[in-house]
Amino acid sequence: MEISNHQNEHPARPWLLCRAGTRLCALPLGLVVETMRPLPIDALPGAPDFVAGLSIIRGAPVPVVDTARLFGETTAQHRRLVACTVGGRRIALAVEEVAGVAAFAEAETAALPPLLGAADGAAIERLRVLDGEVLLLLDAARLAAEVPEAAA
Repeated sequence: MEISNHQNEHPARPWLLCRAGTRLCALPLGLVVETMRPLPIDALPGAPDFVAGLSIIRGAPVPVVDTARLFGETTAQHRRLVACTVGGRRIALAVEEVAGVAAFAEAETAALPPLLGAADGAAIERLRVLDGEVLLLLDAARLAAEVPEAAA
């Protein structure tokens, strides 16, 4: 007889916590390459509104996603860039701050309700409450897919 361990069925996954505008969001830590001070960003004509432009990171042009704009906010001070590699593509997220690292299992999160799926579903994977605040767990693969190929 095999004994099931609830913790092994839903192992905790580490996430990088960031603040973007008034939102607290998180990225899977395994996708994060580095965090850094903001770099110059060159506008990219024809890119979606949430793509701030391109930055040269480690000698290569990388599309920068304005994470606050992604959630409909227009004013945010970008104090950090979070460089990620997703499916062989590199993107950077402009955020106000990197708030730390937390680990939690999928069982501790909630799927996006259908009503919200139409609003932010392209970028949000799941929801969680952390210290009384809604935490948006970002789906980096879907987010990277939203960035135009010409930019990546």
